[in-house]
Amino acid sequence: MPINPADGPILGTLYGSDAMRAVFDEGAYFQRMLDVEAALARVQALLGIIPADAAAAIGEAAAKGDLRTEVLAASARNVGYPVVGLVAELSRGAGEAGGWTHWGATTQDIMDTATVLQVREGLGLIEAEMRAITRALGDQARVHRATVMAGRTHLQQALPTTFGLKCATWALPFIGHIGRLPELRRRVEMVEFGGAAGTLASLGDQGIAVMEGLAAELGLHAPLAPWHVCREALAETVAFLGLICGGLAKFATDIILLAQTEVGEVAEPYVAGRGASSTMPQKRNPIASEYILAAARTVQGLVPVMLGAMAQDHERATGPWQSEALVIPQVFVLTHGALLHARAIAEGMVVDSGRMRRNLDLTHGLIVAEAVMMGLAPHLGRGEAHHVVKHACDIALTERLSLTDALARDPAVSSRLDRAAIERMTDPASYLGSAQAFVDRVVAAADRLE
Repeated sequence: MPINPADGPILGTLYGSDAMRAVFDEGAYFQRMLDVEAALARVQALLGIIPADAAAAIGEAAAKGDLRTEVLAASARNVGYPVVGLVAELSRGAGEAGGWTHWGATTQDIMDTATVLQVREGLGLIEAEMRAITRALGDQARVHRATVMAGRTHLQQALPTTFGLKCATWALPFIGHIGRLPELRRRVEMVEFGGAAGTLASLGDQGIAVMEGLAAELGLHAPLAPWHVCREALAETVAFLGLICGGLAKFATDIILLAQTEVGEVAEPYVAGRGASSTMPQKRNPIASEYILAAARTVQGLVPVMLGAMAQDHERATGPWQSEALVIPQVFVLTHGALLHARAIAEGMVVDSGRMRRNLDLTHGLIVAEAVMMGLAPHLGRGEAHHVVKHACDIALTERLSLTDALARDPAVSSRLDRAAIERMTDPASYLGSAQAFVDRVVAAADRLE
């Protein structure tokens, strides 16, 4: 019976994904450990360390995965680790060849390498969703390249921008994350094989050959030396997921703010009953964004646990290592669930460009006060232009006029510019700077990821 909502059959649909849970499921973890044991036997047979028929029998038993849960549970409870029971079960399945199982390995070798195999598969799912989100946001940026809206700072209207640039800004972190991923993979997709104390003494002069062979057999990299107590790659992986969640949280926060009734510029995709209230029939809550934020906060809260677990004592740790198992599956499941929510929003968001324009006009042109000042500066000088525009803004606010009307009443302006010129100067669409060029740059970068 799951106690974490992310793992439940009902609430789990909100917090995670079946695909990622399948990667980090306990049964999948034990199968990964069996895969490592089988690969180790094959490599050692090739090197003449164990008999070839023994390796074949071990491989067959590992592939069957015939493990008795009650035996494993009893062993883990008694020993404190699952590998002693796993090796006993694997040896039972391999028959007479069972005595060659786990040759020269230690518990942490098997568990760490199994974890790395899970991480590799999990990163594949993460990457696929990041690419889909980047593609969707790139498409939205392209469509809304010239859709003018209010840019906001400190939750107040600041200067005009485009919704395309907003989408491009949402996409930007994921372009960076996709670029970081190959480097991360090279560091974390590393076999662990060091024996009891990181020396591989039980294998004589063949230890490094076995380590490198095991890495090749599993499609992993070989480390310079065993990393039993060097946990930075796994910590970096969890921190990487925390960074991804940071980008997701920014996206979700913006969607929530844009979906407010008083703003109403963007909404999550419409699905009948989605985000409904049990008492208020009119409600369409930004529920996907809310679960993105919940997942992001939890993932980022677990990053310090992994950083703290790097303080490992001597050649094998007394405690920090065990805490990693409480973190890694959870952060992968939550991050993937958040990415799935974000992908749905990115692909199907409802954009109200008319409402964007109406909101842009709420200040009757005051949002382009900077543009007017810069436009008048060549005629009046910058200091005088600032004074004139400030005075016009005060009049517009006091008398509830448009900035255009207030400027037209000022002789310092009307004597130099006609009404049409003033209207052009106060048009938000004429003060977008490099917004569209920035969109093009981000879209091009997203396209290159294909």
